[in-house]
Amino acid sequence: MVLAVLLTALLSVLLTPARASAASLEEVTGFGSDPGALKMYRYVPDGLPASRPVVLALHGCTQNAAGYGTGTGWQQLADRWKFSVVLPQQQSANNLSGCFNWFRTADIQRGRGEAASLAQMVDRQLADVSGDASRVYVTGLSAGGGMTAVMMAAYPEKFAAGGVVAGLPYGCAQAAGSPYVCMYVGAAQTPVQWGDRVRAARPGYAGPWPALTVLHGTADHTVKSANMTDLVEQWTEVHGADRTADVSDTVAGYPHQVFRGPDGEAVVETYALTGMGHGQPVDPGSAGAQCGAAGAYFPDVDLCAAHRLGSAWGLG
Repeated sequence: MVLAVLLTALLSVLLTPARASAASLEEVTGFGSDPGALKMYRYVPDGLPASRPVVLALHGCTQNAAGYGTGTGWQQLADRWKFSVVLPQQQSANNLSGCFNWFRTADIQRGRGEAASLAQMVDRQLADVSGDASRVYVTGLSAGGGMTAVMMAAYPEKFAAGGVVAGLPYGCAQAAGSPYVCMYVGAAQTPVQWGDRVRAARPGYAGPWPALTVLHGTADHTVKSANMTDLVEQWTEVHGADRTADVSDTVAGYPHQVFRGPDGEAVVETYALTGMGHGQPVDPGSAGAQCGAAGAYFPDVDLCAAHRLGSAWGLG
């Protein structure tokens, strides 16, 4: 009797189809010389085909790769739309608050420091998953948003577009004389001066430049929304566009603008999250435009930044 039960159980196990294991965040070591001493994590959906896009997603201060990947909804969208996500992580030895060093000259130059480490992560990911090098995107929150602008300026050939959430323009700390002035007030620069900072990051580069989307809370007291205005001035100037929006409407009730370049393509897009403080907007749920999980610095405001970015980039 006991033997019969055991045989039945064994047959049940053998005849039951194996379930595919769910994808999980994994650390990648040996991705390059890593001059910025960062950690590399990635999320690759099960069964990801070759030639799919790659998103480089940079957390904010006090955050980590795992929390940012789930909180923002980027991993959720990666499963839904089939792309991979690279999630770098800062180390306390580099910055006690866990911020990417968007303000340090040694970390924002091409071939140096954290910027070079992030570029190496992108190259490793493209090689490992046979990704589409023409569809690589970079985005981040706060300090991660500042580093997003860094990567767009220092490595423009690697990124088709970028998404800055509650972040800052490239070279802002140097222009303002202090990262805190940049964060709390903004830097006094003309559009041409802003553009010159980007062009100096990649001397001789003639384009194309990455398109930019910015999302920023109007009640943000950690990184003033004046930085969104400065980002618009910087990147419209780089793209040769004027500062008059070609589209002004609302999305989910929030002011939304699009600035087009000389060829009519959208080069800068903005969302002003009315009344929102510092953080990355999310809209938890499983409906088409929903993503993310509410939490510290992930306010539920019925608009998911990752979905808006991914949609603009043609990921879905």
